[in-house]
Parts: sequence; structure tokens; C-alpha cells
Amino acid sequence: MADRPNPRHLQRNIIIIQLLALFFRSSALFSPPDNHLISCGSISPITLHDHRIFLPDATFLISSNPKISISADANAFLQSNSYASVYQSARIFTSPSSYEFQIRSKCIHIIRLHFYPFSTGSHNLASARFHVVASGFVLLSNFTASSDSPLKEFMLRVDGEKLVIFFVPVDSSSFAFVNAIEVISAPVDLVEDKERLVQTDQVMNFDGLSKQVMETLFRINVGGPKVTPFNDTLWRTWVPDNEFFDSDYVTKIVSFSGRIMYRRYGASREVAPDSVYNTARIIDVVNSSEVSSRMTWKFPVDHGYKYLIRMHFCDIASLALNELYFNVYINGYLAYENFDISSETGQVLASPYYVDFVADMGSSGILFVSVGPSGFVGHSRVDGLLNGLEIMKLNNTVGSLDGQLPFSLVLHSSRGGFSAAVRSLICWSAFVMLSVVGFMLILRWRAESRNHIAWTALPMDASGVKIAKGGQFA
Repeated sequence: MADRPNPRHLQRNIIIIQLLALFFRSSALFSPPDNHLISCGSISPITLHDHRIFLPDATFLISSNPKISISADANAFLQSNSYASVYQSARIFTSPSSYEFQIRSKCIHIIRLHFYPFSTGSHNLASARFHVVASGFVLLSNFTASSDSPLKEFMLRVDGEKLVIFFVPVDSSSFAFVNAIEVISAPVDLVEDKERLVQTDQVMNFDGLSKQVMETLFRINVGGPKVTPFNDTLWRTWVPDNEFFDSDYVTKIVSFSGRIMYRRYGASREVAPDSVYNTARIIDVVNSSEVSSRMTWKFPVDHGYKYLIRMHFCDIASLALNELYFNVYINGYLAYENFDISSETGQVLASPYYVDFVADMGSSGILFVSVGPSGFVGHSRVDGLLNGLEIMKLNNTVGSLDGQLPFSLVLHSSRGGFSAAVRSLICWSAFVMLSVVGFMLILRWRAESRNHIAWTALPMDASGVKIAKGGQFA
């Protein structure tokens, strides 16, 4: 008679299997080669609720001026914020200063700058006005911080061994400040180089996206709740879409409690977490053939820039494959017709997929993103779906995300430090040029003097001059 399995042994084996699964899942989580987290103005490490540790900034700071740091009093807003503990201190700059970070991975890096403008007896950070530049790009120009949006996130490629971020007061009467800085190397699949450029009458290829600097303006969890850095492998925040949803048409919100099917070479958790893909806003088939049935989101943006629009899809609403087809519109223009999620995800339901579009806003200050029913006849009860949405601003032709002032002129605009160095360089260059010109004039004068002696006219009295025989006039 065969031995019956011991329930205790079976339970122990199950626990071991679960622990091994947890181990391998944890080991597969993204671990960035560069992960610099600094708390500016603090004197000891600070641990956030998501278990990240922010180190004091002194070893990263490059400044010949006195190092000024201040601390804030606790208040209700700070206590409710994910970054509350690092917003308790700040580093102040009265002249141009910089932070230097050693870079191990030459790739796209995520840069997060934190500016919470608290006030103390000596400084009111809300009155600071300054520029921020890095890697030849202007990230912020004439910037004034607001407690409503203390976090600024950028993505740029770093090809050198160091990344230097400059903080430059706009003039001698102002100052700059920062609470915390994050420099994180991004996964290789986070930014593709080629995307779709949506124009009035056509969709074209847009090359060179990875060489642009981008500012994240909006990161939306469509149909779902707020996602905090604790629940995102890249420590991002996703906000609900209610504030931006701009459709009279009644839509439905669906949620999914099953497993999100991440595929190899497909969208990963670093592109967006489960919390984004397991909720969605959908269009029912009722009246979906009408234009008014489009789901539309509206975002205020700056005119004169290009924007990257990233749309996240995960079919958690269909009952079968190849039933869901819909159209995508950017600013009212057809960007993707008869989009078939099943085809793009390798015939797998609940599998994430994202699409990037680039739009040139021109003189418009409003960006519209829409999902509408397709003309393709299907059998689904859903005629449109969207799980997540990101809007990122691209730099303009002078390499700026904020105005028409290029990198070199931003550094020159301040009266201290860097501008003095620039003026000294200009003066020295002028001196060298004048010296070279003077030296060339002296050489020319000497040459003319020698020529003048060689070509002196013969004296009128030639009696003492002997004429060589056989000459031309012999």
C-alpha cells in the first residue's frame, strides 16, 4: 500500500514554492545601474514609505559659495505627501551652483527635481526665481515653485560619465533652491527612437526621440484610483482621469482582478504597473457609431512645442479575442484606424500594450486625445478602451523645455559665478584676438620696412656706379 502524503510536508512544500516564486519575482524586478537619491540640505539619510533611502547632498554639491540649508516646520500637506520627509529641508543657492552625479549606464535617465516652497523666518522659497539646466538643455527657465505641483520629472539621455545639473538664480537679487533630486537610469524599453508623428492629413515617422529631452506633464490612470510610488516599479505617481475627461457620452469603468499577462519583449511593469492595466474606461456598443460616442481627454499645454502622447491599452473587457476594434484621434485627427489589441498582443487577452504618438501643437494650447468606435464590424460589446495615458513635452529647437533662451545664454544671464566666468572668457578671447592682430601688424610693418630698403631708387649722381658689362644696355 502506497504511503499517503504527509499534510505537513505538503504544506511545507507549498510554502517553499511560494517563497521561491517570490524570490524569482523580486530578482526580476528592475534594478537601475544608476540610482542617485539625495535629500538636499539634510545632514542624515531619510527613508521614505516606499523604502527608498535619500542620502545627504553634501558630497554631490559643487559650489565655492557658502552652503545654505534650511528646515521646514511640519504641516498637514507635507504629512499627506509621499515625499513628505524630504520636503522638510532645502538647499538654497544665491549664485549659480551645481550637483554632479557619476553615471555608470549611458542611456536615458529619469531626473526628478523636488521644489516644495515652504517658508521660514529667513527665507520664503515661494519667492525664489531661477533656471535649471543639464546636459546642454534648459529644463526650467524663470521658474517659481508651487506647492500644488512640487515635483518636476524629466527624461534625457546621458552619454558621458558625469551628469551635472545647474541651478542659476535669474539675477543677483534672487535665489534658487531644491528639496531633493533623483537620477535613475531608465529601462532600455522605456523610450523608443522612432514614433508616429500625427499631422493634419497624414501620420509620418518621427525619428530621434531618444535624443530629445522630455518633461512629464501628465500621467493618468484611466478609470482607476491614484497610484503612488510605492506601487510602481519606477516610483511614479499616476492620478485619476476625472479632471481631464471631457466627454458628454456616458462611459463605463471596468476593473480586472485576474493576472495581467506581461509578455516577453512586450510592455513591462516598468512601462506601467498592474494598477494601471487592471482598470479601464470603455465605450459600450450602444450609439457607438456616432461621433459623439468618442471618449475624449483634454490637457492644457504650452503652444509651440511637440508632445509625446503615450496611450496604454490592456483588453480586460472583451470576452473573446479579435472582437475589439476602435480608432484613436489626436487633436481630432485620425492617428490609428481599426486598432486591434488582440493582434498587437499576440492573441492574448489582458496583455498590456502601449502606442506612442508625437503631435506638434503649433499655436494651440489645448491637447485632445480621443478613442472612438471603428468602422470595422465586430461582435464585441465594447467599442473603445483606454487604461492609461501619459503626456510628455519635447524640447524646442534651441534645446529648451521652457522658453527661447538656450543653455549658454541661461548661464550667461546670471550676474554671479558662471556669467562672470563667461564674461572673463569673452574678455580673454578679445585680448588674445587683439594681441594676434597687433602681432600680425608688427610683422607686416617689418616686412614693409625690408621691402622699402630693397627698392630704394638709385641716386641721381651715378658717376661712382659701375655698370656691368654684357648687361641689357651694353
